[in-house]
Amino acid sequence: MTLETIREICRAFPAVTEDVKWGNDLCFCVGGKMFAAMDLNPPHGIGFKCTPEDFGDLTERPGVRPAPYLARAMWVQEEVHGSAPRRRDFERLLKSAYDLNAA
Repeated sequence: MTLETIREICRAFPAVTEDVKWGNDLCFCVGGKMFAAMDLNPPHGIGFKCTPEDFGDLTERPGVRPAPYLARAMWVQEEVHGSAPRRRDFERLLKSAYDLNAA
């Protein structure tokens, strides 16, 4: 997933804001709550919030792990660039992350 693809997906959701935190992470928020973050430095790894069901499924995939410091809040992180799901699946997962915080 490219940085521009992630921005395109996340910006399509209502009331999404983005800003850079921690010096190099592009963070996507709704209602002041972060639902996804992507490293601005190549290879642009990404982390996002997910449901408990998706958390279990995703962390069983090679290259995806519980996100450091945020796993208890059901966040996963792409450990190996390119291991994230396909775009269609990724759109669903980011929409779910957005919905969890927008509620």
